Amino acid sequence: MNDVIDFGGYGKRRPVRGGVPARSRRGAAFARTWWGRAFLDAVEQVADAGRLSRGRSYARTGQVINYRLEEGMVTAEVQGSQPRPFVSVLTMRTFDRHHLEELADAVRESPGMLGEIAAGTLPRALGPLLLPTTVSELDFSCSCPDHGWPCKHAAAICYVVAERLDEHPTDLLTLRGIRLDDLIGGLLQSETLDCGDLYGEHAALPTLPDPEFHPAPDDLDPVLLRQALRMTSEDEQSVAAGLRQLRDLYRSLDR
Repeated sequence: MNDVIDFGGYGKRRPVRGGVPARSRRGAAFARTWWGRAFLDAVEQVADAGRLSRGRSYARTGQVINYRLEEGMVTAEVQGSQPRPFVSVLTMRTFDRHHLEELADAVRESPGMLGEIAAGTLPRALGPLLLPTTVSELDFSCSCPDHGWPCKHAAAICYVVAERLDEHPTDLLTLRGIRLDDLIGGLLQSETLDCGDLYGEHAALPTLPDPEFHPAPDDLDPVLLRQALRMTSEDEQSVAAGLRQLRDLYRSLDR
């Protein structure tokens, strides 16, 4: 049996309108903050450089149509050369009890670190604990016929995630399976018990968030939403038009 795949017949990638925009436009540099760059550095240490380069190009041209970041994984639709986009997944090993305790100890031992985390800032000192350092901590999969690790579609996710970490570094906690509220709550509870304040009367609680309005489609899984719209649409343009109409409808409800 011949396992060699001929990619010559697949053609060039199809252009995308309305894909995830990338701030980086040229060169090898991608991401602009310490956490975004550190995440890419970690990935580039364990993954194939050539495939990552092609993934970087896919990210820059907006081939990532949409993505969803949740505990331990990022799922995305990435447009390649085929009529329909591929479903690509980046997974990161979530923390077990031992690693959670190690992280909690590091935060307790550094005055002010808990306050930084509660404010949405992730201290660089946690980098060695949170960033992946071995192949066993990362995995890639894709519905495309390329079995490379990663394929260029899955590699594109890494660069989208890096730019997301520029804005929201605490999302790296989510990728490690750590809920920010649970981490803060657990640390505050342990501090309360240590000082003898059993009822938390003197505990310093973080400021409550001020939620912003977002259209309901923004909270839905974009991959599943597009798949549902395709069931009643003739082509990808009709799907995109349906998404715009849904967002416009929900925005009108907030006026």
